[in-house]
Parts: sequence; C-alpha cells; structure tokens
Amino acid sequence: MSVDIDRIRKIRVEDPAAIERAAAARSRRGLGERLLLVAADHPARGSLGARGRSDAMADREDLLERLVTALNRRGVDGVLGTPDIIEDLLLLGALENKVVVGSMNRGGLAGSSFELDDRFTAFDADSIAAMGLDGGKMLVRIDPEDPATVRTLEHTARAVSSLADKGLMAMLEPFMSNWRDGKVVNDLTSDAVIKSVAIASGLGNTSRQTWLKLPVVDEMERVMRSTTMPTLLLGGDPKGSDDEVFTSWEKALGLPGVRGLVVGRALLYPYNDDVAGAVDIAAGLVAEA
Repeated sequence: MSVDIDRIRKIRVEDPAAIERAAAARSRRGLGERLLLVAADHPARGSLGARGRSDAMADREDLLERLVTALNRRGVDGVLGTPDIIEDLLLLGALENKVVVGSMNRGGLAGSSFELDDRFTAFDADSIAAMGLDGGKMLVRIDPEDPATVRTLEHTARAVSSLADKGLMAMLEPFMSNWRDGKVVNDLTSDAVIKSVAIASGLGNTSRQTWLKLPVVDEMERVMRSTTMPTLLLGGDPKGSDDEVFTSWEKALGLPGVRGLVVGRALLYPYNDDVAGAVDIAAGLVAEA
C-alpha cells in the first residue's frame, strides 16, 4: 500500500503543529480482551535488520507502507512505536480507532559499548498522556554484572508509577542479559525469563497498570505460572520458517494470562514478503486463542 511520504515531509516543514492536531482529533478505543499490536520501535535503537538483511528497516517509505498495510488488516488492534513513527502514522491517518503504545527507553543502542544503559530517550509519561496514547513500553534488560542495570531499573520504576497515576498501560519487556564476546545476549531459558518476570513485576509503586511483553520460550507454561500480569508475546527477529514461528505462537497463545501478540519484524518482513498474509495469520491465531 503506497503512502504519500512527500506530503509528510511538506507538513513537517510548513505545519508541524498538524501532528498535535491529528493526535487530539484521533478516535480512540479501549484495550480489549485480546490484542495484536505491530511493533516498530527498533530503528530508534539503531536496530535496522530483519530476516538477515542488515538494512531492512532503513527505508522509511517502505517501512511506513508495510505498517499501513498491517494496520489496515482485520484483527490488528494497533501499533507500538517511537515518536517519529507514531507521528508519521498520525499524519497518514493510520491510527484511527487503534491502540497506540509509545516506546520510552531507546538509549541502549544496538551494538554500542553502552547497550545495556537503556536510558529514556523517547516518550515519557507526560507526552504519552498529552498525545492521547494508551500506554508506554519499556525494555528492561537486567545484567547483574553491569552497573548500568540499576539505572534502568530505577528509571523504569518511576515510569511505571507515572503511567499508573495517569491510568495508562506500562508494558515491560524484561530479559536477563549479559555480555558475551562483545555482544549483549538475552538469556532465553525458561528459568531466566521467570527471573526477569519476577524482577520486572515489582517495579514501580503499583503494578495495577503493568503488562508484560515476553518471548516465547521452552516451558512457556512455567513462565506463565510465574505471573498474574496480563502478558503479550513478542515476535523478535525469528530465525525459523514462518510456519515454525506461527506454530510456536499458536501454542503459547492458549496459555492462561496470555492476551495477544506484539510483533514487528516477523510480520512486517515475512519470508515471502506478503505482509497482509502474515498479518492475517497472526490475527487469526489471536482471535482463535
């Protein structure tokens, strides 16, 4: 689906206040019992790769076309993105009656020496509320050997409390992580995911607005027994075939506490490049769960 990117560029120069007007005029909806959100906050962390292509998300027009295609499919409830992405989509009129979650901490740039210093560099609770968004998402990577972790935990706790004060969702994406051969690696064993859930669930002065965004791992039943928080499954950058990925989602979506999917690259850049087809399969899995 084509988008008029020249119009967006023109508005950003001649009438930037149009973004604020579009946010104020946008029709909104509740979260609902089940959610399928399309994630597009990877570029702001310098992570542009997908499906083995290092620059897959580098072309903004192509990315927006894929997002608009996904958002127009039946069963897609909304989007997760950074301010630049959300604002482009607002100007395209693509967020009417959609759930919109703002990504908050994008400071831990992929591949940097400070990658685990996940500082808050995008949305904050005040701007999320002012723009009429539905919540904020935070990446919570926990490395007991990296001093930057405690700063991430402290600032995440403050954001969870601030979002809760405003009645907005605080979506936490926790991992136990460590440096390995100069790279940050997330531990995807079930025990590690359970530990990350325990830590993330206690952040903030209340958990009443806390949701979790968790990877699908082995022994997912054990993982879901470790929390009472509403949980959405993340897609990541899958290594297997689309069929293998969909099968793993289908099984996990049936577990108690799982409320849906937050998926970016797996749906926006499927192996066959059929965005609409991939999104329709995912939407069907969420609806049938």
